[in-house]
Amino acid sequence: MAFPDQDDGPVPSAEPLSSVRYSTSERKQGVPGLFSKLDNMMPDKSILTKTRRETVKVAAVQAAPVAFNLAESVSKVAHFTAEAANAGRKWYAKYYDSSIAIPSPQFDVLSSIAKEHNIYLSIGIIEKEGGTLYCTAVQLGRDGKLLYRHRKLIPTAGERLVWGRGAGDGLVVANTDIGKIGGLICWENYMPAARMALYQKGIEIWVAPNADDLPSWTATMQHIAKEGRCFVINSNQFCKVSDFPADYPPFTPDHHDRKPDGSKWVSDDILNRGGSCVVGPLGTFLAEPMWDKEGIIYATLDMEDLTEAKMDFDPVGSYSRPDIFSMTVDTRPSTNVTFQGL
Repeated sequence: MAFPDQDDGPVPSAEPLSSVRYSTSERKQGVPGLFSKLDNMMPDKSILTKTRRETVKVAAVQAAPVAFNLAESVSKVAHFTAEAANAGRKWYAKYYDSSIAIPSPQFDVLSSIAKEHNIYLSIGIIEKEGGTLYCTAVQLGRDGKLLYRHRKLIPTAGERLVWGRGAGDGLVVANTDIGKIGGLICWENYMPAARMALYQKGIEIWVAPNADDLPSWTATMQHIAKEGRCFVINSNQFCKVSDFPADYPPFTPDHHDRKPDGSKWVSDDILNRGGSCVVGPLGTFLAEPMWDKEGIIYATLDMEDLTEAKMDFDPVGSYSRPDIFSMTVDTRPSTNVTFQGL
C-alpha cells in the first residue's frame, strides 16, 4: 500500500523533548577502534591463529593447448580463465537486467496499475541506479505518482555481495487520506533505532515486505505492532524451486547445494512458506498468517483502535524519556559527489 503528502522533513525544533531529532547538517565522525592497539594488548603473537574459510570455490579446466602455437594457447588460457572467473558475474548481469530503474518504462507500468485501480500500492523491487542494485520498497499514490522509495539500510548477510545500502532520506512516513504509512524491509525491522525513527514520525500503518518464514518472524511483527501501537501489514512471498530458471546453479542436478535432508532439489520444493498476516496495535492478528500457497489476505483496520491502544503506552510520548535518551537521524541522501557552483 502507499500514500500522498509525505512527511519526510525534520521534526520541528519546537518540540524540545522529542526523543528523536532529525538532522540534515553535520555527520558525526566514527570513533577509532582498538585494533591499532593489538600489539600492546597481546604482545605474544603466537596466540593469534589464522581463520580458514570453510568453503573455497575452485575450477579445473579440461582442455588442450593449441599444438605448436604459443599465441593461440595463451589466448585459450585467457578464454577459459575468464569463463571460470565470470561465472557468477553472468548471473549478476541477468539479475541487473531484470531489475527496475526509477524512472523507467517498467516503473511506469507499476504506476499505471496503482492509478487504474485507484489504490495506494506498496511493492518491493530490486532497484538499479548506476551500476548498483538496491532492495527497495516503493510507495505509489492513487494517481500512480511515486510518494517515496525506501532502500534497505543494511543488506543482510550474503545480500551485501549484490545490494547497496540505503540512506536516511528513505526513512519516510507519508500522510494519506487513509493514515500515515511507512515501514521497513525484512530484517531492518530488527533495528531498534530505525523503528524509533518511524514511531517519532507518527506511523500508523506499517508495511513490512520480507522473505522470512520462521515462526520468530511472526512474533516480530506482533511485537512491532504492540510496541509502535500501529497496524502492521506483513507481506511475505511464497516461493518454489520452479520459480527459478532451470539452469540456476543452486538447483541444477550437478550442483553441490542440497536440501536439509541431503537430497537434491526438485521443482515442487518450497523455498519460502509465506506467513503473510495483518496485526492490530495491541499485537493481535486481524488476519492470521497464510502458509504454503499463493493468495491474498484481507483485514479491516479500525483507525480508532490506534488512539485506544495508546492509553497506556506511547513509545514517543507517555512511555518515553527524552530527558534521558536521545537520537539523531541524518536524513540527507548518501551521495559520493556534491557539485557546487561558483
